Amino acid sequence: MSDPFGGVVGLLHAAAASSDVPSVAVLVDLVRTPSSGGQIKCWEHFAEAAAGMSPAALGVDLTVYTLGEAHRVERLSPAVRFVSVPPLLSTAPLVRKAGADVCDLSPHHPALNRLLPLHSVWHLTHMFSLANTAVRLRRTRQRAGPANRPGLVASVHTDVPALTSSYVQELLGRAPARLMPRAAPARLGELSARLARHRRDRLLRACDLVLVATPQERTDMTAVVGEERVSLLGRGVDHRLFRPDASARAELTRSHGVPADRTVVLFAGRADASKRVTLLAEAVRRLRDEGRSVHLVVAGTGHETEQVSRLLGLDATLLGTVSQDRLGRVYAGCDVFALPSLTETIGNVVGEAMACGLPVVLPAGARTTRWLASPGDDGLVVADDSVAGWARALAALVDDPAARAAMGRRAAATARATQRTWAQVLTEDLVPVWREVAPLRSPRAG
Repeated sequence: MSDPFGGVVGLLHAAAASSDVPSVAVLVDLVRTPSSGGQIKCWEHFAEAAAGMSPAALGVDLTVYTLGEAHRVERLSPAVRFVSVPPLLSTAPLVRKAGADVCDLSPHHPALNRLLPLHSVWHLTHMFSLANTAVRLRRTRQRAGPANRPGLVASVHTDVPALTSSYVQELLGRAPARLMPRAAPARLGELSARLARHRRDRLLRACDLVLVATPQERTDMTAVVGEERVSLLGRGVDHRLFRPDASARAELTRSHGVPADRTVVLFAGRADASKRVTLLAEAVRRLRDEGRSVHLVVAGTGHETEQVSRLLGLDATLLGTVSQDRLGRVYAGCDVFALPSLTETIGNVVGEAMACGLPVVLPAGARTTRWLASPGDDGLVVADDSVAGWARALAALVDDPAARAAMGRRAAATARATQRTWAQVLTEDLVPVWREVAPLRSPRAG
């Protein structure tokens, strides 16, 4: 029989025939590109860590499914691979202008009906087509008897309800005032968030175990699926790439014209409304208007870069998409890292910035503050979440270089003491869960 899936069926048959370890399918409901956001990067890091281990030491066979333009297999090692499947109802026309990752709104993806039964553990990471297909297929297989029941795990990487509300309000807010009542975007945004939360919780309740990033999320998720079904999944940091480097500033000045004589504030991530990069730009503009020597660098793409440019002009450097190999040098070449976002589940960029020796500035109540061992010592938490409040927090670091440098050293010390590698997180948080929920025997090729 011909294999329309780029060789993956034969590959998985061979893997199943040669190994008794659980075969894990991770379903990432997003299009994978070089500029993809943090969730894709997270699974790229886990896959690379897995590929660096021997199959025996890894203890599972790992396939990470993502969306892509065509069926394609990318082999990282004999036991690790990426597989892409085309979306059926892509959100690209809706969200690309908003800078969001592209997913698939189709309720069912037929390609997975053939691929998923080749795996013994199915791991959901989102709430769209691939996840919905897995939950439906598992219910069908359960009716055929316990022997056909795969293990089902989910990990929460994104606050989808909050992001849905943000994007709905942003899209509706562009409509002419005569067509859209002033209060309508907020009301419809809240309604869309409730619907997204209902859909997410329905999928999570079907799972054997749900992995979350923070103790706060663990408490919230316990109310949805029960305490015994919730576990923590950390994030890793590659300390070879992300570390202090005194020579990085000169490189940033030489390659991008970043002023050498100003305090440089860095934002890294998708430059859209959900990350609130415009709030940061407005705070930096206020500091410039007050006569302070400060400059903003934005590492990332998104439609709000246009607003940043309008607000700051030559007082901002827009780097666009920055590869992981270069991003560590960008961090190390700046003085302060600021992330106003309230929608992060963990915000790995915060850990990376701290590992590079930057003091980080974060909003009170954000889950990103979990990276700090001692708020106020290794990073700042902004209680007044307004332009004025952010400007005051940044001014404290701009005006006192010695205190800023000391906070950066403490941030780096926290990173060295507390941040695990991706391989450690994989072997400590993920592989034990996969093995726990796997059936007694992995499915064999027919």
